[in-house]
Amino acid sequence: MVRAFMFLNVAPGSEANVLQHLKTIGAVEEAFVSYGVYDLIIRVKGETAEELKDVVTGQIRGTKGVLSTLTLMVIEEQKGRS
Repeated sequence: MVRAFMFLNVAPGSEANVLQHLKTIGAVEEAFVSYGVYDLIIRVKGETAEELKDVVTGQIRGTKGVLSTLTLMVIEEQKGRS
C-alpha cells in the first residue's frame, strides 16, 4: 500500500463542494478543511505508486475548483509510539 498527503488550494468559496467530492473518491482516506497556506488536506492511498499517481493526476487534480496541489508521498509508516 502506498500513501500520500496532499495539500490543496481551491477556488474561494468552493471548499465545502470540493471536500464533499473528494470524500466520494475511494482512494481518499481522510479529508479536512484547513486554515493557512492550504485550504484542504487529504490522505490518499493506492495499491501501487502508479495507481496513486493516476488518482492524484486524474481524479483529484481534475476536480472542479482545485487550483493547485502539493503531494508528499509517505515512504515509511510508523506503527504505534516508540
